[in-house]
Amino acid sequence: MQATGLENVRRAKLNQLRELGINPYPADLYPVDHTSEEIKENFQEGKQVIIAGRLMTRRIQGKASFAELQDAKGRIQVYFNRDEICPSEDKTQYNEVYKKLLDIGDIIGIEGVLFKTQVGEKTVMVKNFTVLSKALRPLPQPREDADGKIHHAFTDPEQRYRQRYADLIVNPHIKEIFIKRTKLFNAMRAFFNERGYMEVDTPVLQPIPGGAAARPFVTHHNTLDIPLYLRIANELYLKRLIVGGFDGVYEFSRNFRNEGMDRTHNPEFTAMEIYVAYKDYNWMMDFCEELLEHCAIAVNGSTKATFGEHEIDFKAPYERITMTDAILKYTGFDISGKSEDEIREAALKMGIEVDETMGKGKLIDEIFGEKAEPNFIQPTFIIDYPKEMSPLCKEHRDNPELTERFELMVCGKEIANAYSELNDPIDQRERFMEQLKLSERGDEEASSYIDYDFLRALEYGMPPTSGMGIGMDRLIMFLTNNASIQEVLFFPQMRPEQKKPALSEDETAVLSLIKEEATALEDIKSQSGLSNKKWDKAIKGLTKANLVKVEKQDDNLTVKKV
Repeated sequence: MQATGLENVRRAKLNQLRELGINPYPADLYPVDHTSEEIKENFQEGKQVIIAGRLMTRRIQGKASFAELQDAKGRIQVYFNRDEICPSEDKTQYNEVYKKLLDIGDIIGIEGVLFKTQVGEKTVMVKNFTVLSKALRPLPQPREDADGKIHHAFTDPEQRYRQRYADLIVNPHIKEIFIKRTKLFNAMRAFFNERGYMEVDTPVLQPIPGGAAARPFVTHHNTLDIPLYLRIANELYLKRLIVGGFDGVYEFSRNFRNEGMDRTHNPEFTAMEIYVAYKDYNWMMDFCEELLEHCAIAVNGSTKATFGEHEIDFKAPYERITMTDAILKYTGFDISGKSEDEIREAALKMGIEVDETMGKGKLIDEIFGEKAEPNFIQPTFIIDYPKEMSPLCKEHRDNPELTERFELMVCGKEIANAYSELNDPIDQRERFMEQLKLSERGDEEASSYIDYDFLRALEYGMPPTSGMGIGMDRLIMFLTNNASIQEVLFFPQMRPEQKKPALSEDETAVLSLIKEEATALEDIKSQSGLSNKKWDKAIKGLTKANLVKVEKQDDNLTVKKV
């Protein structure tokens, strides 16, 4: 990747540091003893501290300068005074290193003393500083227009997701989402551990993609010369462990589904699945309510969370409604006892797109998803699903057409799915065969594989068991008020970056300045370091490539990125 003009300037400064005998990337341990947060919370005038972080702002005024240092906990003001840093006659450390060779974004270590400014700002007076990492690429910088409005340079979602590292630096509030994500995982793990359930690991590479209805990613094992599949779910492996004698197991699993991408779906996602022996779905509903109430408090300090225009309350108990009643309530159509053809005809009358590859279960799922699901805002259990929709679920004890299954809906989205697990190996084999028939009809989500080893495990006997899966990414979306799953993933899946037009070094330098620092023509021109001839040529090239445009307002010229 070709360096821009600003990056070349920074590289030159890097070489100058080395010429002064300063290693811009030292290997030595730096003995940090305070964070910005600790300094502010336990401030003591005159206390000596050692801190480290990224230089984010600075205001140089002759032999003195105020700056801001950002560490993992926030920002702290620091005060550089030439005579404090360089008490001897040699002022190189301040005049040459700090004023000329350091840039916004550089990581430095500071030894200093705490004091308060005249306006009461808690500040570190720098006695000594150390260059810990020279930044060769300038940070995206906000700018202020003529009306005093601040324009943040790094708000485009695609840029932020591609360069999450830069996003976290210049938009530090984003860190709070991921801190809460970790709190959620820790709270859930503690909840399970306190009840004696064991965390386990199961295979990511699987010979058969089972445990859910989804399209898998396919890879190949060279030594064994066999195809393998990235797991779409870990359910069948966890139930094998219940067969083996564990009473309760859970796993936070990375799952992979080769399907569409949108604001609530990423092809790689995290699910939690838990299986507890000698329980049923009624017990699991109570357990789920208790779990989510506990997690909401751990993450936000309250059972309530704001999501868009809704205030969600995770305090138990939650409403419970059968899928049949939910569809009847919002469509007037009773699916009980209806044939596949009758349900398909009803779906078409409702304006729902269906086709001949869809079996009865898929048709019901489409009707529920379009007509009923969006109406459930507060946490609501949708219970007792038709058997055709749940090939791994136990038949309902009171109605053989249904299964003992629930899904938890919040704001029209599913965040939990649970069963009384099917442990009859003969019934399970028949369900697998039905899925196989649907796959042969063209249903891409129906399983075209039968896990015979899992059937063999069931034949050894699995105790009555209830299992539940929770979409962790979707749950943290609701707890942090984020409508896009990309916001709660450090590195969401993205399309490859589009190849950009080949630009000259001068054009690249000017475009970088326009993007990152300024739009006023004279400001950019003075910062570019280019001759008038090279400047004019660069602007013409960028204009021709439709990357910038020059506008005149009164007597002021501005260059804007298209």
